[in-house]
Amino acid sequence: MFSASQSSRAQFLDKARQAREERRELKERERAAVQLQALVRRFLCRCRLQREIRREVEEFFGTNECGSSKRSALSVFRIARKLLFVFNPKEDKERFEKLCRCILNSMDVENEPKVWYVSLALSKDLTLLWIKQIKDILWFCCEFLKQLKPDILQDSKLVNLHLTMLVTFTDTSTWKILRGKGETLRPAMNHICANIMGHLNQKGFYSVLQILLTNGLARSRPSLSKGSLTAIFSLALRPVVAAQFSDNLLRSFLIHVMSVPAIMTHLATLTPERLAVIESHDLFRKFILFLSRESQCRDVCVCLEGSHTLCLLGNLVFLGSLNDQVLEEETAHFVGVLIHMLSYCQKYVSQKKSNLTHWHPVLGWFSQTVDYGLNESMPLLTRQLQHLWGVHMIRILFNDVLSKKLLENQEIAQLPAQPISPQNSLPMKNLFKRAFQKSASVRNILKPVGGKRVDSAEVQKVCSICVLYQTTLTTLTQIRLQILTGLTYLDDLLPKLWAFICELGPQGGLKLFLECLNNDTEESKRLLAMLMLFCDCSRHLITILDDIEVYEEQISFKLEELVTISSFLNSFVFKMIWDGIVENARGETLELFHSVHGWLMVLYERDCRRRFAPEDHWLRKDLKPSVLFQELDKDKKRAQLLLQYIPHVIPHKNRVLLFRNMVTKEKEKLGLVETSSASPHVTHITIRRSRMLEDGYEQLRQLSQNAMKGVIRVKFVNDLGVDEAGIDQDGVFKEFLEEIIKKVFDPALNLFKTTSGDERLYPSPTSYIHENYLQLFEFVGKMLGKAVYEGIVVDVPFASFFLSQLLGHHHSVFYSSVDELPSLDSEFYKNLTSIKRYDGDISDLGLTLSYDEDVMGQLVCHELVPGGKTIPVTNENKISYIHLMAHFRMHTQIKSQTAALISGFRSIIKPEWIRMFSAPELQRLISGDNAEIDLEDLKKHTVYYGGFHGSHRVIIWLWDILANDFSPEERAMFLKFVTSCSRPPLLGFAYLKPPFSIRCVEVSDDQDTGDTLGSVLRGFFTIRKKEPGGRLPTSSTCFNLLKLPNYSKKSILREKLRYAISMNTGFELS
Repeated sequence: MFSASQSSRAQFLDKARQAREERRELKERERAAVQLQALVRRFLCRCRLQREIRREVEEFFGTNECGSSKRSALSVFRIARKLLFVFNPKEDKERFEKLCRCILNSMDVENEPKVWYVSLALSKDLTLLWIKQIKDILWFCCEFLKQLKPDILQDSKLVNLHLTMLVTFTDTSTWKILRGKGETLRPAMNHICANIMGHLNQKGFYSVLQILLTNGLARSRPSLSKGSLTAIFSLALRPVVAAQFSDNLLRSFLIHVMSVPAIMTHLATLTPERLAVIESHDLFRKFILFLSRESQCRDVCVCLEGSHTLCLLGNLVFLGSLNDQVLEEETAHFVGVLIHMLSYCQKYVSQKKSNLTHWHPVLGWFSQTVDYGLNESMPLLTRQLQHLWGVHMIRILFNDVLSKKLLENQEIAQLPAQPISPQNSLPMKNLFKRAFQKSASVRNILKPVGGKRVDSAEVQKVCSICVLYQTTLTTLTQIRLQILTGLTYLDDLLPKLWAFICELGPQGGLKLFLECLNNDTEESKRLLAMLMLFCDCSRHLITILDDIEVYEEQISFKLEELVTISSFLNSFVFKMIWDGIVENARGETLELFHSVHGWLMVLYERDCRRRFAPEDHWLRKDLKPSVLFQELDKDKKRAQLLLQYIPHVIPHKNRVLLFRNMVTKEKEKLGLVETSSASPHVTHITIRRSRMLEDGYEQLRQLSQNAMKGVIRVKFVNDLGVDEAGIDQDGVFKEFLEEIIKKVFDPALNLFKTTSGDERLYPSPTSYIHENYLQLFEFVGKMLGKAVYEGIVVDVPFASFFLSQLLGHHHSVFYSSVDELPSLDSEFYKNLTSIKRYDGDISDLGLTLSYDEDVMGQLVCHELVPGGKTIPVTNENKISYIHLMAHFRMHTQIKSQTAALISGFRSIIKPEWIRMFSAPELQRLISGDNAEIDLEDLKKHTVYYGGFHGSHRVIIWLWDILANDFSPEERAMFLKFVTSCSRPPLLGFAYLKPPFSIRCVEVSDDQDTGDTLGSVLRGFFTIRKKEPGGRLPTSSTCFNLLKLPNYSKKSILREKLRYAISMNTGFELS
């Protein structure tokens, strides 16, 4: 019973709990239903109210449209209040536009104060409400301006509307209520305007203007009208002027307005009177002084990041070009600001592409995000920046340098000042034209003299300016050439900067700069930046000047000055390497080294091509070759760097010795030298004399690189396959090599052509008619390399431009095809340079960017650029045309042939071995010395056979005839007769392989069986079988052997020898 009562109690409790929950749930539903009904009713009520208000607004603006301008200000205020109460930018856009027009119309009504919307500001009850309303309306105008696109016609009209609203209610100048008696109210009204302006600033007014300006101006052609731009700039300037140019508002103006791409250029074009306003407020000076404080400049740069910092920089430079007086007075601050801004950008300029970099049209690879929306305006920005290296600004900034006189004759007129215009700020004319405006022949030669204190204000100022331009060069990487061209446009800047450098320090120049390298002070860095800028600019100038401008017109530098400068550079680079500075150089020091070294090598290569410096000018007397060789053997870094960068400081003979040592060491390493314990591997080849080239090509081209460098023995067979007598001990191979080279370089074969004029060899552009012509060129390269490798001189005169390519100079950024063109075709070079000097309109000549050539009877048109035959040559692109033409003739036409030959040559001769030679020196390495034949040296290293000896009368006669009866030309012919080359070996006849020998012969070559005891005795004692007077001397060039009959008279010897060498009888002709 007890258990039954317990269970019924539990059931009762469950039912009670369920009932409670149901009642609570019902209450919740009722409450939710009431809430939902309230929300719906409220929503419907709100919608109904909004509809009613919008209908009321529509009726207000719709009724009596023509008389709407007469509505009272109070009615406009009330309807505006209602509209703002329900305002939705998407739905109420058109109503808001009508409201704005209504308000503006009310402000234009004459003599009706109750209509003027601004009159409500005078109402005691409505003043605060009116101020709040106008603030809201103006901010909604700003919100709309952010979204509008000025390039769309409809949007441009709305831009004008909203800007007019802002202009009207942020300044009291157009308020009719203040005319006459109302003037007393102006201070109060100005205060209201300042209040409105402050409110807008707090909300982000400048950001709105920046967006609008960028949308309208960051393009190739501005889409903002003159009126819109004037309004925007006036609005931007009002808070700044009202706040009396406070730092806070100057900062906002710089960040949001002055950073808009090329805004100053657009102002100058569309509304120049705004620039007059800037000048009247002295804003440029205020900007510079504000940014001259490092913390503020850094703050502005960080806010803007790289792309927009560059835009601000461009606008400041443009303003500077228009404000000479401020620029002169604030040069130090202006330069400092620009350096700081460029340095900020430079931190993010990268040398290469990566996942963290972005491409910028002016800065190159950039490790900050790039605003690609600015790309369209980059040409305008570049044009602004060009003022920095334009003639006008250079004259102002470098005034201390340019004001110095370099002329002895004070009556010589100075160059007339260039008129100030963007066109004249860039070098649009040829540099050579200005050479005739002044005389360079009366100038003092500038040499280091010293005497100027480096801590003086003048030196510090010039150093700062040089740092500015050097920073510009390293930051604006994509327009570097433009900058260099601008800096070299004034003929007298670089010589005067050199004169300035010469005066620095107690002794002048070299010692001071070497000391700076060891001092890590700010002053030292600035001085080195000056030297670096001088080197970069001078190198660029000499690179773009042709030989006439350098040697004859002597533009900028006299030749004597180039000698002095090159001596300074040579010493400076040598000291940097030899004192161990380059070994550990990083950053700025390494850049300085490359800059100075680049300028030095441009001068050296120019001197190699056409001398301006005296003999031994480039050598270092304080460098002993023996010391250098010892250090090279020990792998000392400084010796290796010296050989890599400035091998010309070592005498040529020592470099040739070094080259031969390198070859010998490699031969020993490869086991190609005969030793007591081992013999080198020998490659045997069989050659038919009638098919020497074909057989040589087939048998040698398959050989490995090491086999080509090794010993090659040649066996000649005649057409019947019978072996020729004789064993090759290098002599027969030498003959084979000489014959091969003579055949392949014969222009008749058309593998090579000769230049017009001095008839030097280069690959023929039409050599492609040969089957496998590229393999043939590679084979030729190997044969030429083998000759140099073995020290066999071959009489093959190459064109200078081709030797430069063999050395790899054409890959240098300083290489100029035009400079090398005379070595190919001097007449063609004259014709091209006459185009450069043509004063009229070059398009009148009817030229195109193409080259027409007669190829085997057919006229072939080569386009220098894609579509070149349709692109006319004009005054703007004629310099490019000249360089393209020179490059085509010397490189493009023979590119594949040259590459194949160089590949073959380098398979034998390592590029680093010959890098220590100039083009003329490489020619001497291939073909021997072009100096006078040293007969004493030849006599000293001559071997005699067949009974001849040094005291034999025939031998005495021979040396006497060569010394006293033969001309230098005949002596060269004699050497060619016996060795196949008219030039002596570079290191003297001790290095002639095999050594020169003279043998006494009794019979003709076809009967000659060699020396016998009888023939030797007869030769020694001058006993003759019969008088040899009818026979000629002969030679075996493969053994460098002269076969000389035992003549009875000196006159017969002279006559026969002269005849033999002049007829080039040579091998096996008697």
